[in-house]
Amino acid sequence: MSSEILSNIMSLIIDITFFYIILFFLSLNIVLCIEIEINDFHPQERDGLLVLRDSLNSSINLHGNWTGPPCINNLSRWFGITCSNWHVVHITIQGLVFLEEVKFSVNHFSGEIPLEYVELHSLKVLELQENYLDGEIPPFDQPSLISFNVSYNHLVGKIPETSLLQRFPKSSFDDNSDLCGFPLDKSCSVEPPAPPPFAIPPSPSMEENKKRLQVWIIALIVIVAAVLFLFLVIIAFLFCKRQAKGNERRRNDSTRYVFGAWAKKMVYNAGNSEDSEKLGQLEFCNKKFQVFDMDDLLRASAEVLGRGDFGVTYKATLETGNIVAVKRLSYINELNKREFIQQMQLLGEIKHENLVEIISFYHSEDQKLVIYELVSDGTLFELLHEGRGIGRIPLDWSTRLAIIKDIAKGLDFLHQYLSSHKVPHANLKSTNILIHQDNQGYHSKLIDYGFLPLLSSSKKYEEKLAISKSPEFVKGKKLTHKTDVYCFGIIMLEIITGKIPGHILGDEVEEITTNDLSDWVRTVVNNDWSTDILDLEILADREGHDAMLNLTEIALECTDMIPENRPKMSVVLRKIEEMEQIIKENE
Repeated sequence: MSSEILSNIMSLIIDITFFYIILFFLSLNIVLCIEIEINDFHPQERDGLLVLRDSLNSSINLHGNWTGPPCINNLSRWFGITCSNWHVVHITIQGLVFLEEVKFSVNHFSGEIPLEYVELHSLKVLELQENYLDGEIPPFDQPSLISFNVSYNHLVGKIPETSLLQRFPKSSFDDNSDLCGFPLDKSCSVEPPAPPPFAIPPSPSMEENKKRLQVWIIALIVIVAAVLFLFLVIIAFLFCKRQAKGNERRRNDSTRYVFGAWAKKMVYNAGNSEDSEKLGQLEFCNKKFQVFDMDDLLRASAEVLGRGDFGVTYKATLETGNIVAVKRLSYINELNKREFIQQMQLLGEIKHENLVEIISFYHSEDQKLVIYELVSDGTLFELLHEGRGIGRIPLDWSTRLAIIKDIAKGLDFLHQYLSSHKVPHANLKSTNILIHQDNQGYHSKLIDYGFLPLLSSSKKYEEKLAISKSPEFVKGKKLTHKTDVYCFGIIMLEIITGKIPGHILGDEVEEITTNDLSDWVRTVVNNDWSTDILDLEILADREGHDAMLNLTEIALECTDMIPENRPKMSVVLRKIEEMEQIIKENE
């Protein structure tokens, strides 16, 4: 066989092989396109961006710009957002020199930690754990930084020996395999460079063997080319089948995982009998729910519902089909096991229609979990503020009044049941009021209650809670049940006005705090009880104006700067119920 003929045959075989490969990838691309069309909107990404939007005060109108789906194909009309395959892959936010909190934990972020973060001299919280970050840790040393966590990433190198980073515990740096230095147990050592590989020049005998193998290689290529197409078709079929099965079981393709890297580590360790004992058991508050154990929970598929002041909350779907909410607690590692169990057992005994029920809890040295009943229709914050504009169904006055009454009933019950607590709820705000909708309308349930005794006595942890907005907290005075009443008054004003506490009022450029919201309302209503404060969605309901303004008066009593002047929750609830009764009698 001449070398020219042999060359032509090999060229033909290669062409055929590439043809089949291209055909395979074309068919695979069609499948992927179908997948993208099915999963063309990822609400968890939009929800996260909206939380970011609502926390910023920008010269750019993000509330007007960041609406609708963030990504359409590989494009985004949202300012500063870059997309790829329907996902947000890049966010550009410039000029945030006074940024105080960066909470990007439990995401899919990759790349290095921006060195510019070192220049944020107002930064208080930097939480980047459970991502895919690499590179070295920048030399953070700003005195303002009180909370720092970069665990469960792929960071490398030596932890900078700054006075700030040396103060944080080992748990802030754990599970970065190539990270070393204090406070980790792994010392940093310099490894000698590997010697260069020694190249062996080809010998004449090797050349002869190469020629002898050419015939066999050609025969093998012919066989592979003959069966390649069938093989690729089978792979494509199996791929499509697996994708179809995956779509049926998961909620979306970017949030399905098993509670992050920490849970995977726990499951792995549970394979050892000694470690299994350390894993511990779930403590159930209600025996009717005792149908799963810790292993079942860690094997559950999950998606992030939100990141709150006490940690990340997941929606967990067990293999049995049961669905629960799981909160992974943060900032309470200093609490001993006995104190934690006693407090959680107390909270687990609370049963009320307007309080989210605690099903179970878990305690270990590294992890503390609270398992709740799932209330799946969103939060009061989302109901009030999301989707404003064309196409939104207005939230009418009767619904708002019913929600206010539900909140008052739940809070009043807490004040009676946890009467010995300094502040029974302590974190009452619209994002911690969950909404359930049925044929009877909207129902409200409070969550994140009763956690204040679990926190360290340090003020830096209490600053994360809603009570930190009260006048007595700002002035360093004693906190009481009346601090909860203040937070309830702010929620009432938020429902009545449609304004977000701490954000821009209408088209004005003046940023307000929660105190400014109550002060603004007080100033307006003193002018003949003006209806200018009312949300536009309820302004047209003229028959309800008297009730709206009467409720506003109650809210202003609740937000009095002097705690002693505020009414008790039992009194507030009675006034609301009397108002509701008058409305029914006049209908």
